[in-house]
Amino acid sequence: MSIQLLRRKFTVEQYHKMVESGILAEDDRVELIRGEIIDMSPIGTKHAACVNRLVNLLVELLSKRVIVAAQNPIALNNNSEPQPDVVLLKPRDDFYATAHPQPQDIFLLIEVADSTILYDREEKIPLYAEGNIIEVWLVDINEEIVEVYQQPTAAGYQHMQKFASGQSLLIPCFPDVSITVNEIFGR
Repeated sequence: MSIQLLRRKFTVEQYHKMVESGILAEDDRVELIRGEIIDMSPIGTKHAACVNRLVNLLVELLSKRVIVAAQNPIALNNNSEPQPDVVLLKPRDDFYATAHPQPQDIFLLIEVADSTILYDREEKIPLYAEGNIIEVWLVDINEEIVEVYQQPTAAGYQHMQKFASGQSLLIPCFPDVSITVNEIFGR
């Protein structure tokens, strides 16, 4: 006879109360995904460099047309508050001081992955589709490709395309701006 273990799921509100009460520290590397508190993988040098490169490129290309947020939380629903690597946000005077960005505030979300590629692809990408994030890029450091996910539905993204060395990606909502895979990987 097998026994199913019960898991305790948390809401975003409960998650925040854990930080306020000191159960979790603000600098703990965790995120809330589908009600579960997930330890985030340590950030390696290649991952950090890629995120830094993306942030610099996007700020240079888009200047004051967006807010470029790096590794900050977004509010998807009542039980998920992920911390994507880079997010292009609609500008707001308060820079989201009163609430974390929500899907309607997001032009583009980017996850950079090396050791977490399967988790990002199988868990986080479907979560972003359910949250109606218009476009997500998954930057695969190991393969040096960028997977672009578009057309979100509750069942996942309807369209996925891979971009490799020498190819260019258009940034959604900004058809005048493109970035090359080589720029993302520092080549």
